[in-house]
Amino acid sequence: MIWLILGLALWVGAHFFKRVAPDVRAGMGDRGKLVVTGLLLLAVVLMVVGYRAADWVSVYTPLPGMGHLNNTLMLVSLFLFGVGGTKGTLYPKMRHPMLWGAVVWAVAHLLVNGDQASIVLFGGIGIWALAEMVLINRSAVWVAPVNGRGIKGDAMNLVGTVVLMGIIALIHAWLGHPVFLGTYS
Repeated sequence: MIWLILGLALWVGAHFFKRVAPDVRAGMGDRGKLVVTGLLLLAVVLMVVGYRAADWVSVYTPLPGMGHLNNTLMLVSLFLFGVGGTKGTLYPKMRHPMLWGAVVWAVAHLLVNGDQASIVLFGGIGIWALAEMVLINRSAVWVAPVNGRGIKGDAMNLVGTVVLMGIIALIHAWLGHPVFLGTYS
């Protein structure tokens, strides 16, 4: 569990760095981006290794059928992740679509995973995303984007969402966690 916690702490610290010490981060220029990217990659590796190595400690039993709700929320999460890139109708209306996508992702996974490591990982990422939104909102006034692609952007995002969901489902099945069973044991 220590690797999971260390990875989560590194993820949070690397993301908060720009908000907590903006002058230091800006002074690092492009080298700073490279350092943060490296730290984030290391954080992901540590979280994956730590999560897979953690002992199973049951905290709660997910309700039957939560897999269906998880899958629906994952479609919403993936769509939110794509809002900024495809610039659909939500683009000028929503300030933090990727962070909201992370919150939805975390909640979806907490609905189907009741073990201690899952609570640390998914709960930690969800809390980080909410805290990141607060830090961003305190540090900068949001000026909503004026232009977007409208419905064309939404259509591109929807196609990308479905394709990505299929890829994620295949990877989960390959790892022994089929996502379309409706419930998890």
